[in-house]
Amino acid sequence: MKYDRLTTSDVGILRALLEVFGRAFDEIETYQGAIPEDHYLESLLAKPHFIVVVARVDGEVIGGLAAYVLEKFERDRREIYIYDLAVAEEHRRKGVATALIAELKRIATSVRAYVIFVQADRGDGPAIALYEGLGTREDVYHFDFIVND
Repeated sequence: MKYDRLTTSDVGILRALLEVFGRAFDEIETYQGAIPEDHYLESLLAKPHFIVVVARVDGEVIGGLAAYVLEKFERDRREIYIYDLAVAEEHRRKGVATALIAELKRIATSVRAYVIFVQADRGDGPAIALYEGLGTREDVYHFDFIVND
């Protein structure tokens, strides 16, 4: 198994990860229905605040995560928010997600982040169990504000 942070030359790998996300979350339309053009994905991968780490076996993407570096204003430090993390069903419970987070922790050190955080949906037992095993649980509320009603 190989774990890599994607760069601007890895648009094809990012597209493969979007497929994994679509299947894993059972949201094919969300992740496959309107994939941006290559130039958009390249520019996104070029941004230092956007991190994508993938797990591959024999070149095939079997999991990954997308995260954002958030620069703090009260101190010269950063937080990293894991936006999406998924592993293909046939590769689950083999330590892939834990290794992806470990790789993100390594990257976090290099960008001087002091914490990584992630959300889990109520009822998503496997994700909650994974995250509780790796970090400290915070009970918070999440609110969405629709921009254009």
